[in-house]
Amino acid sequence: MDTFHITFDRILSSADAKKNIPFTFQVPDGTTQLHITLSFAPWQVDNIYNMLTLSVFDPTGFRGAGHRHGDKHAVVLHAQTASPGYYAKPIQPGEWTVYVDTHMIMPGPLCSIHLDITGTDETIPADAPTNASKPRAARGAGWYRGDLHAHTIHSDAQWELDGLLAWAQENHLDFCTLSDHNTVTGLLPPDSVPRDGVLLLGGMELTTFWGHALALGLREWVDWRANNGRTMEQIAAEVNARGGLFIIAHPKAVGDPYCTGCRWVYDAMMPGNARAVEVWNDPWANPGDNNEEALALAFEWLNRGYRLALTSGTDIHGRARGAAPYGFDVVYAQDLSEREILRAVRAGHLYLSSGPRLELNASLNEQRAMMGDALNAANGAPIQVSAQWDACPPDAQLQWIVDGAVRETRRVNENGAHAWQLVGGQDHWCLVALRAANDAVLALTNPIYFDGRTF
Repeated sequence: MDTFHITFDRILSSADAKKNIPFTFQVPDGTTQLHITLSFAPWQVDNIYNMLTLSVFDPTGFRGAGHRHGDKHAVVLHAQTASPGYYAKPIQPGEWTVYVDTHMIMPGPLCSIHLDITGTDETIPADAPTNASKPRAARGAGWYRGDLHAHTIHSDAQWELDGLLAWAQENHLDFCTLSDHNTVTGLLPPDSVPRDGVLLLGGMELTTFWGHALALGLREWVDWRANNGRTMEQIAAEVNARGGLFIIAHPKAVGDPYCTGCRWVYDAMMPGNARAVEVWNDPWANPGDNNEEALALAFEWLNRGYRLALTSGTDIHGRARGAAPYGFDVVYAQDLSEREILRAVRAGHLYLSSGPRLELNASLNEQRAMMGDALNAANGAPIQVSAQWDACPPDAQLQWIVDGAVRETRRVNENGAHAWQLVGGQDHWCLVALRAANDAVLALTNPIYFDGRTF
């Protein structure tokens, strides 16, 4: 039986884009289930899609979000079940708010929206608990390969968590991060292993109107709405204060109106208080991947004195993308655990690779440094830098990059090593990259630093 029924209708224009429009209503006692439906028209204007999504808040706070495409969004909430992207919890009486998040409303025809909300007293039998956390044996220090950016049906992907983790296992990954758009409802308890051998890391992609960022290592929702006085700098600081890792995602992706909000345009966050940036998002050399531009931006920030961790992320949404040469993160961590993996990424102790092994080390007298570390190099002091690689395809080339400029390029065999020398006080950082015959990056190290300008 229905306990209440309410509808909202509104006409929006392009001036209403990039807003979080609230619709508030009262839920009476005795309501056990909510049905929320948003429909809008037109969906498409001049071959560009309008994008409106939903975020729901109950009297105690965030109840879930459905960041996905389409001109109709249907949400069911109940104590025992909920639509993907939303929490299954008892329906509390009191004031609820549904936000229509207007990521894109194209100029031209006005956009009419219809919001239909119905409460019922229907009951649903409880299901047996699933995906219980399993104990994990310590693995110890070593290299671990994984993905820091992936999605499921809890936002706009085509597969459930089991499908993502099966794919991770097929690709011989040690860890995989679930970073659905603006929700954390798909996450399991820390260190649970639904598929043997794959560690699931917690996370969320902050999918804002002016850029995307990953908040990794967190299992509680982060308010992504950078408006009404709340800045992206404050959001990044909140993620860091909660023990998470904030990564600017695909900063040079195509932006509005084709991929609304995908390009990073926060002037104060270039990189601001961010200390990690995703430079490898789509398979390198795919049309429109924009990885070269993201890497150039990271080099610019490094030359301004920032110490940054460079990361990759497949941003995978399902198997439709096939067997492309994804870039994975190969991390040197003290254990295969969420805490140690993210601690190592934060320190820059990783290289990015679609297959080859690539390591970079440096030494100065008794000092030793790996990727992400810094040497205290006095003026004139000789610095030894060495790279080691393995599993390179034919015609691969190794680039030695110092302060953002390619200082040397050499053709390399399947495996090998090479050393260079720098002079303290003359250079600030270096890294190495392996490129294929078509110039696509095969592997990329994080920098080693040589002066005290970094911050």
